[in-house]
Amino acid sequence: MSGNKVLEIKNLCVEFESSDVVVKAVDNLCVELDRGKILGIVGESGSGKSVSALSIMQLIPKPSGRISKGEILYSFEEKIIDLRKLTEKEIRFFRGKEISMIFQEPMTSLNPVFKCGNQIIEAILEHQKISKKSAKEKVISLLKEVKLSNPEKVYQSYPHQLSGGQKQRVMIAMAMSSNPKILIADEPTTALDVSVQKDILTLVKDLQQKHGMSIIFISHDLGVIAEICDSLIVMFKGKVVESGKVNDIFNNPQHSYTKGLLACRPPLNKRLRALPTISDFLKNDEKKSFTNFIDELTISNSDRKKTKDLLFQQKPILVVNDLKKYFPLKKSLFRKRNKYFHAVDNVSFDVFPNETLGLVGESGCGKTTLGRSILRLTEIDDGKIIFDGCEINKLRKIELRKKRKDLQIIFQDPYSSLNPRISAGESILEPMRIHRIYNNEKVRKEKAIELLEKVGMDSIHFYRYPHEFSGGQRQRICIARALAVQPKFIICDESVSALDVSVQAQVLNLLNDLKKEFGLTYIFISHDLSVVKFMSDRMAVMKDGKIIEIDDADEIYYNPKTEYTKKLIEAIPKGK
Repeated sequence: MSGNKVLEIKNLCVEFESSDVVVKAVDNLCVELDRGKILGIVGESGSGKSVSALSIMQLIPKPSGRISKGEILYSFEEKIIDLRKLTEKEIRFFRGKEISMIFQEPMTSLNPVFKCGNQIIEAILEHQKISKKSAKEKVISLLKEVKLSNPEKVYQSYPHQLSGGQKQRVMIAMAMSSNPKILIADEPTTALDVSVQKDILTLVKDLQQKHGMSIIFISHDLGVIAEICDSLIVMFKGKVVESGKVNDIFNNPQHSYTKGLLACRPPLNKRLRALPTISDFLKNDEKKSFTNFIDELTISNSDRKKTKDLLFQQKPILVVNDLKKYFPLKKSLFRKRNKYFHAVDNVSFDVFPNETLGLVGESGCGKTTLGRSILRLTEIDDGKIIFDGCEINKLRKIELRKKRKDLQIIFQDPYSSLNPRISAGESILEPMRIHRIYNNEKVRKEKAIELLEKVGMDSIHFYRYPHEFSGGQRQRICIARALAVQPKFIICDESVSALDVSVQAQVLNLLNDLKKEFGLTYIFISHDLSVVKFMSDRMAVMKDGKIIEIDDADEIYYNPKTEYTKKLIEAIPKGK
């Protein structure tokens, strides 16, 4: 191990045993981390990225998991220590103090019953012999360092009182609390707004340069990796398939899997019929270039103009006029509400049959509230919602229930959208029964299996439960359930934001294919402008409860009219 290396992993193998089956999650991994550098690890879910990071921290869950082979060598005070050989008491000294980790989901990493400041103090007192008063002063200083605007308020806040970006900054402050030599960041920007994501990436880079840390940055998105890392390794099924400098791999990928990861991200400078997927590259000649693949899928400007002209010659299927939804913020002494948050503030727009209208903006701008208000999952305060000639906001409950057959929604988190106690097939059958679709159970079951196959699942999946599926598979089940009642209109609310870029590409292609086959109309909600641009005919940008611009998706991207839209575009990871 050379003097410039702070960590070296040699021939690491990690296995998990389940139902007498042994799965090799990491297979002969070799990694070198230089002092003061950022190493990226990229790959899909299940590729072994997080397991590799947990191995460094000696956090592999037992007894199902074990490190069966390899060395994890750490340079500590001019000695080389194999972290695998340390006792539990010895490794606790290194965790947090020498090597620290930012986990993927801050909400589940922070204890919901303790204030954020106290949780950071606990981490400090574990490794440093200082008073509680000094520890509190250090916490406030750390919260300032991670650029939280009101550190004293954050110190006194519980996790649920903070936004996703604020919680992630708290996690970074906790990880930095003992000045570690190595920081492991495991998917620290997944599901965050692109603008918040950019802030987090900038923050991590600034802290690395200020403190001279070495960082292992884990992500499924090569665009994000390219923004921050010096070098990277690409993992596939537990093995490293490509490694080198970021610029070299980004500009000239050699392995077909790496090419696929790059191609999955919607390109910003072209309009595609469909996104390439990793399987497209794996089953084709590895020498086929990324550029050729994209060129084959590109839609010409003339073809797109014809499609737009046909769309907008129709009568709108949805008309929203002066929609308002306010939430009370504060009650006065006499319990009269006197302050309101304007979640949706006087919003008006039309949607045409077979159109996809993209709705983009940061968290808190009102996108989800607008979507739920259109379906009357949230009751509005004022305005009109006219769907297919029917004024939705005036329907009684029994009439609304019948109308909901035509209007469906796909939620952001597929796991919480599915009942864990019933099978995938039952989840699809249930809305069919409620709306009396088809005449009997036998036909319903046949149609449910047909829908599962339509969204890329197998008939055997009918009997399996949500916990037995991956995130992408669960989202496909939710799509099948939405289609079960033969709707005309679907709201996709952040339906791909937490998925791997490769799975995201498959789901986006699926939604477009289903739109053509069933003549669907979509409102596609996302904070990711590149995804919205790929999916949408027109795009609406929301800020502070208002639509600040609405136009053709390409026109908004190339000629944004507001500074806010320009900020969203600039925040998109564009790589090298």
